[in-house]
Amino acid sequence: MRESAGEMADRIGPGCLLIEFGSGSSTKTRLLLDELRDPAAYVPIDISKEHLMRSAADLSAAYPALEVIPVCADYTADYDLPKPRRATERRVVYFPGSTIGNFHRARAIEFLEHVREVCGANGGVLIGVDLKKDRETLERAYNDAKGITADFNLNLLERINRELRSDFDLRLFRHRAVYHEGAGRIEMYLVSLADQTVELDGEPISFEKGEGIRTECSYKYDLEEFRDLVWEAGFRVDDVWTDPEARFSVQYLSVV
Repeated sequence: MRESAGEMADRIGPGCLLIEFGSGSSTKTRLLLDELRDPAAYVPIDISKEHLMRSAADLSAAYPALEVIPVCADYTADYDLPKPRRATERRVVYFPGSTIGNFHRARAIEFLEHVREVCGANGGVLIGVDLKKDRETLERAYNDAKGITADFNLNLLERINRELRSDFDLRLFRHRAVYHEGAGRIEMYLVSLADQTVELDGEPISFEKGEGIRTECSYKYDLEEFRDLVWEAGFRVDDVWTDPEARFSVQYLSVV
């Protein structure tokens, strides 16, 4: 992203309304904003209001000439897109992570159709796409030695305990990620370490030792597969940027 931000900004062009889905801290956004020519406005969309407003205020201070209009919403649902003070040349959705991989194919197409509606005619999308790699590399990344992914996965059980009146014992589950090559996806599981029964909202649920709960899928694409996917949703791929090892890509899509 850092090396290619200038080329991405050239592809987007001047006077754009930049709309970021799941903006978070907007760290990557600054790399793009530093290169964009005279953007009309920036609309970060995030479901976490407190974090969103803090990030928007920081960006407004860092870019005083830029109108920053935060929207607290689920970017996969319907919401009202604000109208900036200035006229815009095009709407461009910025989705730099690899979150598109968390959608199954039919849902990914449905989501991209929603994005196309947000963009409108002459619009575009700058999207991050994780690319296919060998099994060893993928499984090593998702079963990382520091246990970061494992902690993230096990946190799901903590939330279930807190929000759904359950009694999962996190010590009796371990994280496991495997690459399903035929489906082109990483599958994340929480595997039971013993025969056990858990109570979920008053209902008993039994697990055998070695039985897994599939918690997430993360699809990986080659460039041709992703081109075909977005075409079904009404986009064409105009530009692709990858790292030197072609493990990850950022792609610019135009509404057909």
